[in-house]
Amino acid sequence: MPNTADPAAPVLLFDSGVGGLSVLAEVRKLLPQAPVIYAADNAGLPYGTKTEAQIAARVCGLLGRMSERFRPRLICIACNTASTIALGMVREVLHVPVVGTVPAIKPAASLTRSGTIGLLGTEATIRQAYVDQLEAEFAQGKRLLRHGAPELVVAAEAKLRGEAVDPAVYNRAVAGLRDQLGGEVIDTVVLACTHFPLVQAELTAAFGPGVIFVDGAQGIARRIAHLTEGQTFTRTAADLALFTRDGPELALLRPALARYGLDRVAVL
Repeated sequence: MPNTADPAAPVLLFDSGVGGLSVLAEVRKLLPQAPVIYAADNAGLPYGTKTEAQIAARVCGLLGRMSERFRPRLICIACNTASTIALGMVREVLHVPVVGTVPAIKPAASLTRSGTIGLLGTEATIRQAYVDQLEAEFAQGKRLLRHGAPELVVAAEAKLRGEAVDPAVYNRAVAGLRDQLGGEVIDTVVLACTHFPLVQAELTAAFGPGVIFVDGAQGIARRIAHLTEGQTFTRTAADLALFTRDGPELALLRPALARYGLDRVAVL
């Protein structure tokens, strides 16, 4: 991206729901002056139970419409499921830099002392060949145990709406890893869904002491900062949270969105 980008052009972060707010929090630390549109495809939530074809069609179609309407300087697919399936296709059709989200297997492999890593993601993410490739490239000689935990997506969404979540949800996610062969020695857990850092405190309590959690949000923020280095930022309006479906949950989310600097809410 040339440094002549429109100063008011936003950074567009896209997720199936509110999970990408965990990425936005890291972007704010490095680029506090950047205008932001946070786009949540709540009409398509959850992605983890959809087919690859359904996800690719939704992501490409929505990002095409948003790119045309909002003219972002950069798009971040702040969603592991969408990135592992549709990132290449989005980059082919859009003429702006597109940053994806990669399960943080590489840093986890350097942190583990037991040699056994847990990976929590959506059902769609954990079955992708892309995850197999990351394991082969960065976790040779390690054991990677995967578990699809769609309940954690629901829990994170509920938490941000201010609703109570049954602690059994987190216990089941832990059991999904611990109960696998070798799972008792897991000391590092990859949060391979951007929703999951939003409930990391609850997962920490459920796993107990001695477990390190790793996610990709800081690395994504550094990549966005690098790609926009030297550009000028001008915020001409309050940052926007954009949803693909209206509903009563949007009013419930407003306080949480405001904590992330998103003071306007709209529906695409």
